[in-house]
Amino acid sequence: MTDLLPELIEEVVDAPKMGEYESVAGVIAIQAASDTALLLESLPIAQRLSTWEMVPKNKRLDVLVHMRGDPRETLIDAIDSEDWDGIFSDIEAEQLLELADSLPSKLVDRALVSMDKKQRQYFKDANQYQDEQIGHWLDHDVLVLPITAKVRDGLRLIRRGVPHHMDTIFLVNRAGQFTEVVRLDNLFKSPEHVPLVDISEERIDVLHAEDDCNSAASVVQNSVFTALPVINENNVLLGRVNIRTACELKNEYYERQVMATAGMDEDEDLFSPVRKSAQNRAVWLGINLLTAFLASWFIGLFEATLQQVVALAVLMPVVASMGGIAGSQTLTLMIRGLALGQVTKSNVMSLLKKEMRVGGLNGAVWAVVIGIVAWMWFTDPWLGMVIGLAILLNIVSAALAGVVVPVVLDKLKIDPALSGSVILTTVTDIVGFVTFLGLGTLFLL
Repeated sequence: MTDLLPELIEEVVDAPKMGEYESVAGVIAIQAASDTALLLESLPIAQRLSTWEMVPKNKRLDVLVHMRGDPRETLIDAIDSEDWDGIFSDIEAEQLLELADSLPSKLVDRALVSMDKKQRQYFKDANQYQDEQIGHWLDHDVLVLPITAKVRDGLRLIRRGVPHHMDTIFLVNRAGQFTEVVRLDNLFKSPEHVPLVDISEERIDVLHAEDDCNSAASVVQNSVFTALPVINENNVLLGRVNIRTACELKNEYYERQVMATAGMDEDEDLFSPVRKSAQNRAVWLGINLLTAFLASWFIGLFEATLQQVVALAVLMPVVASMGGIAGSQTLTLMIRGLALGQVTKSNVMSLLKKEMRVGGLNGAVWAVVIGIVAWMWFTDPWLGMVIGLAILLNIVSAALAGVVVPVVLDKLKIDPALSGSVILTTVTDIVGFVTFLGLGTLFLL
């Protein structure tokens, strides 16, 4: 679908009549639900609603599950009440958990009525955990046997079917507590009378339901298994997290990080109403305006200097830009390290020293280059020296802020990706302007 997406978007948007959508309907009918969801998200709302009518009824639930929150809500609002029974006919707990935030409470209740008792209990159990905890997103489709089972029991179990991304059998005791794990390939190589405990793995990472989703997903991705068990505080086996779920959680996390750097929500619709989009972005623009005024206030302290040495005003953007870029490089590195759990209190000082050295080296090199350019441009060696020193000091301070700011924000339980760039830019602008204009006042007047 990815290769066909631009053509399909163009065809749907340009087609003046529903009768011309036949080719689109044919393509949609054979596409995966995730691809259809991407197509719908890419369309203006009017075309999205008309294209939704072409989605086969047996695929509509999966398509809604794969869509982002905001574009999904435009469809939910347009779906007729009588159509929901068909959509909810085979809904499972994991699907309802994905949709719950977008559905009105009455529709959630309607979906629960459509579920069997087991699925309703799964949904209830999952809601005991917050969205950012892995217990909220686990999969209950697992291979489980008692710890007393033998190889013949395992072979009998897998003849009934093996879930996707499942290469092991989990063993539990009488209380339902997780004890061991057995690889399926070891099962096939062992005599039928051998107890499963005798061919179990020596070690497997076990996830706790309260674990952070992103951290748990990383554990699964780095594991040698395609799925890991999830237990509660009493060591009772609740379910599993497979590699596909782990990848989805990581993708959502990184998308959220990217959008957060601009103060935006990863669920925002490409074609959401103008007022809603403006409202979502207004707060971030306001925060940036305050920081800009703060930087301008510091510049205003050197008004007399700027009036007498116009070259300083011309070169000010160079100082701010170099500091901002240097700081954002360090900030990006730190945010990734924090997300992967690589940055801790035991190594943060070593990382700070390393980044300061990098900042010092780059600062010295570019200070010389920019100093020479400024000297030749304005035929003033003192001006070249002033901007060179300002560049050096600003890049070093940017490296310092790039390490300290995200660490402090992380300690305060504030997402560094959300506010780190604003704070860093403010720091580098103020340090750069004050240093540059201060040195200019000292040496050029």
